[in-house]
Amino acid sequence: MHTVRIDTLDDPRLDDFQRLTDVALRRVTEPEGGLYIAESSTVIERALRAGHVPRSVLVQEKWLDDVLPLVADHDGPVFVGPDALLEELTGFRMHRGAIASMERPALPSVAEVLHDARLVVVLEDIVDHTNVGAVFRSVAGLGADAVLVSPRCADPLYRRSVRVSMGTVLQVPWTRIGDWPAAGEELRAAGFHLAAMALTDRSVDLDAFVADVPGKVALVMGTEGQGLTPAAVAAADTTVRIPMHHGVDSLNVAAASAVGLWAVAAAQRART
Repeated sequence: MHTVRIDTLDDPRLDDFQRLTDVALRRVTEPEGGLYIAESSTVIERALRAGHVPRSVLVQEKWLDDVLPLVADHDGPVFVGPDALLEELTGFRMHRGAIASMERPALPSVAEVLHDARLVVVLEDIVDHTNVGAVFRSVAGLGADAVLVSPRCADPLYRRSVRVSMGTVLQVPWTRIGDWPAAGEELRAAGFHLAAMALTDRSVDLDAFVADVPGKVALVMGTEGQGLTPAAVAAADTTVRIPMHHGVDSLNVAAASAVGLWAVAAAQRART
């Protein structure tokens, strides 16, 4: 990649970095435009290690020497400019030094994602990109194998999701599942036990569930506020709850995923 110093925002190649704080805009341009944004040298490095291809990079002067070696084997411009100009372009202050416009890879099939997996997470209609990123970080850190996201779930490759996940959305296998919850039959056909994390009269405590943990588990997590839809709960093999205290009824979906994953992963390891 070659360095391009900028003092205006007239270059049309800068369009990838316009108004990155506008969620509605990014939902349109990232998936349909075939790109996503990787923020910070750490995330850029993880994206490159995953085989993703940079289209262009925007970097502060003081971070240029750190970023150039990362992208040395790729084509395209590395834009460098005054901090104030970069903030005007992106709509935020670049605390992490660099952002890259990356070519969005094609998603694998559900069958490919489930191949050899024993513990996966299904995200139904999660709307907060921060929660999506946090779930991916838990999946990576706690040893789960993959994530499946419903058609209406927030984009895991949205800038905030990638950043909160510390780039693990670029490492964890994931894809969008089809018509949900009907698509749960594909998981069941692959041998997965669907465990819905929800509060119902039929819910069993998490420790009781993991005491006889199935060999393959799909933890199904619902959206913020309302939780899982009744249809998703009805389609599950088991409904699981995390016992709460002090009048608290539930955890944030990201926290709940971490607790559930830790318990199930530990039980599966002990079983083998």
